[in-house]
Amino acid sequence: MEKKLKEIIPCDDNCPVKASLGLLGGKWTLLIIFQINDDVMRYGELKRAIPSISEKMLIQELNMLVENKLVIKKAYPEIPPRVEYRLTELGLKTMPIIEKLIEFGQGNLV
Repeated sequence: MEKKLKEIIPCDDNCPVKASLGLLGGKWTLLIIFQINDDVMRYGELKRAIPSISEKMLIQELNMLVENKLVIKKAYPEIPPRVEYRLTELGLKTMPIIEKLIEFGQGNLV
């Protein structure tokens, strides 16, 4: 019996998995998106929701999410300043991925 060879798909610049990981592969990225979900959240709320993230990393990740068009940042000209974050349509498209991660985590917690 002849063994069928598996087709190897290279993970080059055209690889969809590589592209997705480029957008979503940061340590905190999916946690931030999960917290915002279909809500509008302020910086302080996000910091309280993810207490183990440093302020520097939260700011850096939020800026990256805005730059990659996953999150919209809205700043109000008030004193004290008020900044709100919400997911874009692209950001909302990541929710099914996060829901699968939730299912996997709940089914495999040790």
